[in-house]
Amino acid sequence: MVRSIRFWCLAFKLIKPKNEGKKFGGPMKPTIFAKRLLGDDGWDPYLEDPASLWLLHWQLFTPPILVPAWAMAINLTGISSFGMTDLKNHFLEYKELIPAIQRLSDSSFEKDASCFLRMYGPPSTGISEEIECPFCHLGLLETGDRKSTYQFNTSDKSRLPDWILLAACLDYARNYHPSANSVSLSAIAYGFNSPGVAFKLSETDLGNRLEKAVMDFEDVVFIESYGNRQLMMESDPAELHLKALTKYYQNSRRIEL
Repeated sequence: MVRSIRFWCLAFKLIKPKNEGKKFGGPMKPTIFAKRLLGDDGWDPYLEDPASLWLLHWQLFTPPILVPAWAMAINLTGISSFGMTDLKNHFLEYKELIPAIQRLSDSSFEKDASCFLRMYGPPSTGISEEIECPFCHLGLLETGDRKSTYQFNTSDKSRLPDWILLAACLDYARNYHPSANSVSLSAIAYGFNSPGVAFKLSETDLGNRLEKAVMDFEDVVFIESYGNRQLMMESDPAELHLKALTKYYQNSRRIEL
């Protein structure tokens, strides 16, 4: 149990080794992100805001990625619905292409497939709210067209705040397009581990929501040039990412008061 908790805290970028030379072993310390989110005076110390689940979900797809099966699953295309066996076979196909995961056993991918579906799938009847995974409330998976299958829910995500989405887009730009001062809407919608893929949002919905989000946000503009819509950053994406998160949580607290 303790090792499992430590692993997921590492995957969510909430802790890191005190000794930078060790990836998983030895003493751990909270990350700056963990202190900002969960500190006594943090944004959401008790994870009461549903937006924080979206934020933690996004953390799984930012480097370094410690759950490669989650990235393989979220980028799954070309299949309308899938069950655990379909997902496991998808992982095994990737295994042959990626040297870094070839040492993992086939059974570990079967466990990953089961865990992914239980983490995001709609809760089964008979499972109480106390033991169901909180990430199932993101609504990323819904019942598929075959028995015991699922499909990604690509409808609007009304519980995903626009500023959390904007923060994810800025984080994506920082990690996946580090030398650019802009990123295209197409990349945000369809790129590997992009916000559109991670949150299962359409390109149209992404564009509409980003247009609204940047209206009240400095140093970020959403423009159209030669038919190509782009998110343009006029300062460091890392600083803008932090600014977007701070803006959301400060505004959220004012609404509660």
